[in-house]
Amino acid sequence: MQVSLALTVLNEAHSLPRLLASILSQTRAPQEVVVCDGGSGDGTLQTLHAHAGRLPLRIVELPGCNISAGRNAAIAAASGEIIAVTDAGVELAADWLEQLLAPFDAADAAHGPALVGGFYQSDAHTAFEVALGATTLPSLQDVAGQRFLPSSRSVAFRKTAWAAVGGYPEWLDYSEDVVFDMAVQRRYGTAAFAAQAVAHFRPRPTLRAFARQYFNYAAGDGHAGLFAHIHFIRYFTYLVALPLGIYAAATVSAWLWLAGAVALLAYLRRPLQRALPLCARATRAVRLQVLLWLPVIRITGDLAKLAGYPAGCWLRITRGRG
Repeated sequence: MQVSLALTVLNEAHSLPRLLASILSQTRAPQEVVVCDGGSGDGTLQTLHAHAGRLPLRIVELPGCNISAGRNAAIAAASGEIIAVTDAGVELAADWLEQLLAPFDAADAAHGPALVGGFYQSDAHTAFEVALGATTLPSLQDVAGQRFLPSSRSVAFRKTAWAAVGGYPEWLDYSEDVVFDMAVQRRYGTAAFAAQAVAHFRPRPTLRAFARQYFNYAAGDGHAGLFAHIHFIRYFTYLVALPLGIYAAATVSAWLWLAGAVALLAYLRRPLQRALPLCARATRAVRLQVLLWLPVIRITGDLAKLAGYPAGCWLRITRGRG
């Protein structure tokens, strides 16, 4: 199979060398690497051109494009029948592409998967980043392969499938990979899951950057009309159940504060389970920092989503969908 690796970038001169080095070290190399630049002004293009002699690199320039339009431009320019997609800011495991393509290799074109999702893991450098990864990223134990919606930092699909669903939705600035995954799976069935095709990436370094990220994710959900029931549960919890619980604890029974503490532990159960192995070798001070960050990150993410979802719904009303 002819395999093209496609991605879009914008002002990623600081992170591109790490990604490009990991592409060069792949145990199975792509036939070409197609990169769409969205109008970088920080030396990204110079970094790409500097690697052109070492990689089968094609560069497409589309200033002002969003992520979807950039990916679509790169994929349209690619010649491979299989398209692997990743993002700037990641470092690919040496066998990432080999593992990602294995489900295609194991099947014939008529019966093979249209979409294969890889996995991704946090490359945390600080206690905050460890806590953020534990709070926001699934572990393999959390993922049911048949229900997993791949992130476009680690995914591959047939170019014919991409064309059949109209590519990534260019009307959408965030959550575009979720909409694309769902469209492909509606048409072709469940995606395959390549658990060992791992892309490593560094989480957001600050609470403010994380809050902005989750605001944007929720805005994308609202614009695309995704996961309304999940967002409703969050609104009900924070705007109805939590105030009523605090009122009851203050006026009815102090024992309800204990029930609230138990509920908080249940709320943090999965982040705690993920965090403990990640910081097993850390100092006691670092482990304490991680544990203290977990509720802050969880609540900040929820509040960011509470604010972002209606902003996205407003975009859907004013801009439309599709």
